[in-house]
Amino acid sequence: MRITCSKDDLAQGLSVVARAVSTRTSVQILSGILLDARGDEVRLAATDMELSLRTSLPARVESEGAVVLPGRTLVDVARLLPAEEVTIEHRPSESVVHIASGSASYTLHTYNPEDFPRLPDVSAVQTFAVDREALLETIGRVARAASKDESRPVLTGILVQFAGETLVMAATDSYRLAVKETSLGSAAPELEAIVPSRALQELSRIATQGEEVAVGVHDNQVAFAAAGTWLTTRRIDGQFPNYRQLLPESFEHELTLPRGDLLDVVRRAAVMIQRATPLQLRFAEGELTVVARTHEVGESRESMPVAFTGEPLEIGFNADFLRDGLESVDGDEVRVKLISPLRPAVLQGEGDDFTYLVMPIRLPG
Repeated sequence: MRITCSKDDLAQGLSVVARAVSTRTSVQILSGILLDARGDEVRLAATDMELSLRTSLPARVESEGAVVLPGRTLVDVARLLPAEEVTIEHRPSESVVHIASGSASYTLHTYNPEDFPRLPDVSAVQTFAVDREALLETIGRVARAASKDESRPVLTGILVQFAGETLVMAATDSYRLAVKETSLGSAAPELEAIVPSRALQELSRIATQGEEVAVGVHDNQVAFAAAGTWLTTRRIDGQFPNYRQLLPESFEHELTLPRGDLLDVVRRAAVMIQRATPLQLRFAEGELTVVARTHEVGESRESMPVAFTGEPLEIGFNADFLRDGLESVDGDEVRVKLISPLRPAVLQGEGDDFTYLVMPIRLPG
């Protein structure tokens, strides 16, 4: 294999697929990036067996071939090459690749391309187009509510439902729940899948151009194509919780507050929080007081006006979860819906298309 290509194109392509390079495996081949030179392009691919990324770049291919190189090292080398062009050569009789650019040259040891995992065949995937901005906004609003606990795989995913002209995504870690309904403007085929949250967040990073993202499902794989890159990931097996049953039908208090002001108060108070100490919200006649108290650090207290009436209510929340919810709500105002100190609270924006439910923490005493 011998190719010549733009250094910038190579560095850009490698930076995209490197997101799928495994850094926590004893399987050496998964730490590599596959370079496959055919025709007038070089195809790049990487996978950690859960997520795979593929892209291509134009090149002068003097001789075709495939090779797998250490991913992180290759990314760093490509980024720092001195000249505008780079030549990569691999001779079948050698177990190294020669990289040359300007006055710089490198020799990298290779992995056997026959050991590289066989990636899902994207040519077999039936895809449909989805508005890119609508898709990415929906991902961004719900993804942070997904669990990072691998012992409950279903909760590490995001439920994705296409039905008619509506896209619904839901994520929960059992302590909070985020649900977003998005109008697509045109009908899409019906589809329901639990997709790893990490995969959808990676999609948000790579789908930076174009008006649409291609979406498809084949066997146990979900595929997305955007900006010349294919992302494939496994579907998560299992039953996603019936999130609609988790949403209360009625509330004792429904308050409208300036979202930015409340978010700033929560952020300032959170500085004082350590470990699992709850953030205290005290609602009284016409006033909300946010209190953060830890024995090791000290106490903060800040009040803001609120149209609250009736018996005072004091409720505790995980400060990070409450902040995440306020950041996810859209608009200048947030509706805070409360029942009691031991029942979940709900945050909503100016529209009803996004709902963030957060479980309270029992306050001491």
